[in-house]
Amino acid sequence: MNIEVRKPTEEEIKMAESWPIWIKEASEFPWSYADKETCLILKGKAQVIAGDETVEFGAGDWVVFPQGLECTWKILEPIEKHYNFG
Repeated sequence: MNIEVRKPTEEEIKMAESWPIWIKEASEFPWSYADKETCLILKGKAQVIAGDETVEFGAGDWVVFPQGLECTWKILEPIEKHYNFG
């Protein structure tokens, strides 16, 4: 399962502005994705570990988590993101 991390286009940034915001303090927790999630990281830094894959991302990144992903989130710096499921 590949987690996509890249810089967003201007169009994607505008689209994400209407999405809800999620804020979380530095922590570590397991997570699974029933649906695909796309998010724009506004602040902070995190690692997501899925099997033998570790992906790190932070402010300014566009991240796509595939449906069915089982992972562990490690929030290294308090994170704030716009997110959208589906």
